[in-house]
Amino acid sequence: MTAELVRGQNHPLPDTRLEIRVSAGHPVVAGATLGDERGRVPGVEWIAHPVSPSLPGVDVPRQAAADQHLAVDLAAVPEAVHRVSVLLALPVGAGGPTSFGTVAAPFVAVTGPDGAEIASYTITGLDSESAVVAVELYRRQGAWKVRAMGQGYQGGLAALLGDQGLECPADLAASILAASIPKAEGALHPAPATMPDPAAQAPADPAPAPAVRAPVVPVTPPPAEASTPAPSSGGPINYAHPRRRPTTPDPAPAQAPRPTQPPQGPPVPVAGDAAGWSMDERLYNQVWGMFEDLARTAAAYRSACDFAESRLDRELDEVLSDPRARIGGAGDAARSAARVRHDELVERAKEVLDRDLAQLAVESGVVEPALPPAYARWDNPVWHAYRPPTEEPMAVRLGDLHLPERADLRIPMLVRLPLERGLWVDSGRGRSEAAGLLDETELRRLALDSAVAHAARLLAVHPAGGFAVHVVDAAGAGAAALAPLVDTGVLAAPPARGAAGVSAVLEQLTERVDLLQMALRNGAVDALPPGLDTARQLLIVHDFPHGFDDRAVTRLRYLADEGPGVGVHLLMVADREDAAAYGPVLDPLWRSLLRLTPVPDDHLADPWVGHAWSYEPPLLPPGSRILRQVLAEVADAGPAKRP
Repeated sequence: MTAELVRGQNHPLPDTRLEIRVSAGHPVVAGATLGDERGRVPGVEWIAHPVSPSLPGVDVPRQAAADQHLAVDLAAVPEAVHRVSVLLALPVGAGGPTSFGTVAAPFVAVTGPDGAEIASYTITGLDSESAVVAVELYRRQGAWKVRAMGQGYQGGLAALLGDQGLECPADLAASILAASIPKAEGALHPAPATMPDPAAQAPADPAPAPAVRAPVVPVTPPPAEASTPAPSSGGPINYAHPRRRPTTPDPAPAQAPRPTQPPQGPPVPVAGDAAGWSMDERLYNQVWGMFEDLARTAAAYRSACDFAESRLDRELDEVLSDPRARIGGAGDAARSAARVRHDELVERAKEVLDRDLAQLAVESGVVEPALPPAYARWDNPVWHAYRPPTEEPMAVRLGDLHLPERADLRIPMLVRLPLERGLWVDSGRGRSEAAGLLDETELRRLALDSAVAHAARLLAVHPAGGFAVHVVDAAGAGAAALAPLVDTGVLAAPPARGAAGVSAVLEQLTERVDLLQMALRNGAVDALPPGLDTARQLLIVHDFPHGFDDRAVTRLRYLADEGPGVGVHLLMVADREDAAAYGPVLDPLWRSLLRLTPVPDDHLADPWVGHAWSYEPPLLPPGSRILRQVLAEVADAGPAKRP
């Protein structure tokens, strides 16, 4: 049975030899781009279009037409290719439409070698866009799937090609569109421009790639606050990672089609099956791939249910508006048929959801035990063999994330290191139901316990002597929770008490930030004082704003804004309501911090479809002494105790 996809939904491909049929009701230009695991297209030689219609494993039409046929042999594409994106664009023709919103919605069907339809997708919701990524064929655990994309671009084909990382996209788009005009119409348009030289346009430092599973080190942003608007459906979704080091794979030569065996059920997950230079990187990319898959799977299911509801409402309205339906049983039969169609669509979407969730659950069960300490839960046995690392990892786990479609399927929340923003463990009630069931004292205790666990993990994942922790506890109210840090001797100094202690710590760290910034701006890093500690610094602030005057608050804001750039990080444990007297002055401070909670809360959003994810804080097993054991190892390996 054909899978009728909605935007974001995926479907497995039973064969690698495919035909993609496009019916648009108006001439469109069809093409395909070959991308790596990041979705990046290294150069024009990786694009099949009317000027150059054939690539290894892909053939596209030479001219614009209302009905297009693309031939794909996934077994013949180069090994470096992990995504084949099918793109459509409106040609530049006299009197023709300038946007997809003014023509019939394009219909895309993916068929097998026998012509049997595997999946179909009607690209709805387009408005002023004149180019669109229709579907994407992508590699997942050694098997291929098709995903309904429908990602439109108001900037046209040039914006689409630029979003995929190509240089000079406007010139390339003009060349493609000009070459696609039928011969009878070609005299009205200039001759195609010369194709850009791939070598000449290769950037010295390519832009970061908009994807998750990368063959090089990605810098995936942490989930945003759920109140942040989701990306517009009319523009490109940005997965850009600020410090990614992309590489351009060499185009592979054409290969002869290879015989393939039809897959026997879903592939068996393997820990570390993503690309990367090390096992840590491969696991990191795999975890974020699972995060993206779960987000898109849930989005497809919700979209299908919404579509079924809207179609049912429309069909019932049509029945009620027809007076003839009130005579006899015609109206009842029409309403019953509409509800049957609704239930069938929802049931089909639920089957796809359950299939994808089951596969992700199996993958999670394989990946979780294989995670290194920086990514592992506190109950993972890997902590019992813990030894301080020799180099900083790519990321650190700050908790788990899940969606209501399957609450027991937890995705590790990995945040890149070094931290690009401070952390805020919210000790207030907020909107969380779990927080509302606790009294204020218990909630504050849990918040500080959670902050200590975060600090202990940050200490544990850095090399010995590479991370220093300072604590401000002005009222001394957190002595019990801070005991593991104090007793094991991992703190740079005893917790600061009172207004004088607060001022001294903030002044010390502020001067450090000023000194490092001046050295970096002037290129005089060698001129830093010889006794300056080069370790990253973490300041834990408890019971804010107790002990803070206006000057201290100003310094705190400065550290939050400028500190991360020079290795000084902030970990706040506070209830925003306690600082309400400062009014909007502190609003920039709270916005600059990544809000975490000591109890489950659904306040985070993913960067793909904007789902509200439930955050689960990292919990130590009841009665466990693993945290103290780990901190003792950190203290023993400290600079003062190393031979």
